Amino acid sequence: MSILNVKVADVEQVTDVVKHFTLVQENGEPLPHFSGGSHVVVSMNINGRIHRNPYSLMGSTANTDSYHISVRKQENSRGGSVFMHEQVKPGSRLQITYPVNLFAISKMGRRHILIAGGIGITPFMSQIADLNRLGYDYELHYAYRSPENAAFREQLEAMCGNRVHFYVESEGGRLDIPDLLSHQPLGTHVYICGPDPMVKALHINARELGWPENHVHSEEFTAPPIGDEFKVQLKQSGVELVVPGDMSMLEAMEEAGIDAPFLCRGGACGRCEQQVLECDGVIMHNDHYLSDAEKASGNSIMPCVSRAKCSRLVLDF
Repeated sequence: MSILNVKVADVEQVTDVVKHFTLVQENGEPLPHFSGGSHVVVSMNINGRIHRNPYSLMGSTANTDSYHISVRKQENSRGGSVFMHEQVKPGSRLQITYPVNLFAISKMGRRHILIAGGIGITPFMSQIADLNRLGYDYELHYAYRSPENAAFREQLEAMCGNRVHFYVESEGGRLDIPDLLSHQPLGTHVYICGPDPMVKALHINARELGWPENHVHSEEFTAPPIGDEFKVQLKQSGVELVVPGDMSMLEAMEEAGIDAPFLCRGGACGRCEQQVLECDGVIMHNDHYLSDAEKASGNSIMPCVSRAKCSRLVLDF
């Protein structure tokens, strides 16, 4: 995958756990154009091991002088968010992928309902810029734990005016998803990014209320979980490798020199899907792409976030 060499132009502490990074191209040229909802994958060398994490682009899509991403410092980080918070400063050099959009606004929608939970607000920052520019009808519903977690509230109020609604958990605020979905005109599209229970609740309620499946859009990047070490055999490549407990299968493949496909690295896009030929244990699916039936069949795995509890896994790659 093609990469861009960028320099960190500015770092802003947005909340106690969120930092905002401004990136410019190292050679001074404009960055590639992107659309609202796009993300890039940031490469980080952490103690000699390359970590790659996806982050949503937040700035105006009309501005290619710089890219903007925000990173929440995760309590159970494998190192990426801690590295960004503690090691990356103005002047730091990073490598990123070209923008990819798996969470685009549907131009066929009559109305657009945006729902964000916590750091899930980030992809909507660029989407709102597009919606304002195009003059589309939209609302933003933003839920977060407490006032000190209100990342970008003032900016959102300026961008959205009376189109934005805030729900602060510590003040008793509660977003009623069924009520919100049940009062929308035909042709409305809904978009959600936030914690897994919130995303699942929206999909369940939308299904029960009869929303067309292609009118419901979600984005949720999952971090690869820590697990037991296991062996993987790549049948076509003739390579056998060990996946350590603190490394994803995709990372282990890359470290072994395998050029494995990926786009999101968060279990959302399906690009890295691999066919499973053998497994002498249990596949532990952590993606948001495969259906429940596909997961139960054990025929496919997403090596970016999923792993196996076994001694040997054979892939058709």
